[in-house]
Amino acid sequence: MLGHRVMTMEDYTGILRRRLWLVVVPAIVLSGAAYLVSLKLPKKYTSTTTVLVEGQRVSTELVKSLETGDPNEKLASMKEQIMSNSRLQPIVERFGLFNDKDLTIDGRVAELQKVIVVAPIDQMAGTRPNSLPGFHISVTLSDPLLAQQVCGEITSMFEEEDIKGRESGAVNATNFMSEQVEAARMKMNEQDQKLAQFKQQYLGALPDQEAANLNLLTGISTQLDAVNQAVAREEANKSLFESELAQRLSDWKAARAAGMNGTTSPATLDLQLKQKEDDLVKLQEKFTDDWPAVKAKKQEIEEVKKKIAIAAANPAPVEKKDKPDAANAFAVEPEAIQRLRAQIKGSELTIQDDERKQAALQAQMRTYQSRVQSSPLVEQKYTELTRDSKVATDDYNDLLKKKDAAQMSVALQRRQQGEQFKLLDPAGYPDHPTFPNPQLFAAVGFAGGLFLGVALALLLELRDKSLRTESDVELLLKLPILAMVPVIEKQRGAASRVVFRARGETPSLPAKG
Repeated sequence: MLGHRVMTMEDYTGILRRRLWLVVVPAIVLSGAAYLVSLKLPKKYTSTTTVLVEGQRVSTELVKSLETGDPNEKLASMKEQIMSNSRLQPIVERFGLFNDKDLTIDGRVAELQKVIVVAPIDQMAGTRPNSLPGFHISVTLSDPLLAQQVCGEITSMFEEEDIKGRESGAVNATNFMSEQVEAARMKMNEQDQKLAQFKQQYLGALPDQEAANLNLLTGISTQLDAVNQAVAREEANKSLFESELAQRLSDWKAARAAGMNGTTSPATLDLQLKQKEDDLVKLQEKFTDDWPAVKAKKQEIEEVKKKIAIAAANPAPVEKKDKPDAANAFAVEPEAIQRLRAQIKGSELTIQDDERKQAALQAQMRTYQSRVQSSPLVEQKYTELTRDSKVATDDYNDLLKKKDAAQMSVALQRRQQGEQFKLLDPAGYPDHPTFPNPQLFAAVGFAGGLFLGVALALLLELRDKSLRTESDVELLLKLPILAMVPVIEKQRGAASRVVFRARGETPSLPAKG
């Protein structure tokens, strides 16, 4: 009556007692059969090796590694390259793999690809994220020696590919950085040339020269004021010299006219007095009053003064203008008049020189004023060029450092001091086959037989309509049991129990008290 009510542990125990052989026999039979089958199957041997990814031996603070990206992706890429037909075909041909199978060379390579397994090692605690501690390589073949040899070949291919890939990557990075450095250098030179041309074009008007321009402009203005004052003074002196020259020419002409008449005019005497007084002043500048020349000159001055007094007491007659004076045209001018003419000429030369200075200073002033006025626009353009030149220089220096780092990384790879694959365990010779495993086959057969026996037992219990317990009777008749009639089983000596078997009729119930 399995399935008609809730089963208890006692029910399951009873089923197990009744169906024990049905469960045990299939398990034992299938276990033995699986073991025997495993002995007949062709054996497979697996050779395994372990490769570690050894970190860079030189500190990354000294030489930075060029390796980037996910190491697992790199391993997968290397695996795809090594597992390609072109790489595995030489191995298949050299060792004569799968010759016993009627396959083409591509088919034999495909069979080899199936028996090669590359599995990364799980990360251990304390390792950096996305790191690859290493990986396992295993090859499964029917010949243990071939498995070992092929595993060693595959491992060597991974090591060679790693060295080649790292060095090639470093060389490519170095070449790329060299191209970038050259481009950055050309750009830097171009910016420097633009800046140099700008400095040459606006020489003196650059922002850092603005203060100097203002100082120079102030100095030029001061010099121009001084030159203007000098010109004004020299023009005033020239006017005085011209006025004095005109007076002395007038006196000299009058004296000449008077001399021709035999008398000395008062004007001539005054001119002589002034000349002698000037000579006295020059002598007094060099000598004292006791010097003989000074005393003699003072005596001459006294004599002239006496003549002036006499001339004033006896005035000379007026000269007739209609008398020709042919000698006057050829008369030699006195030294004082010549000196005045020389002074006037010197004043004119001085004024001309000062005017040239004025023009030069005014031109310089206009130049510096233009520089100061254009300084804001020049400063803006100069700032842009300076910034571009600095950015280009910084880029060049940064790329140059990266190029040097790449070259050092290449040197490390060539000396095998960088990150590389290290063979931890060489490919071993498999002493025992990895397939088939008799113990595993027997265990699987036992489990399958046990499952089959249990399934058969459950099937038979579901088909069994026997009433074995009071609960079965109550469930079937939906009436309570009032009494039990024991059945004595003498042959088996089992305990007395009431057994009702359903044969299509309703069992009789004991009469009520």
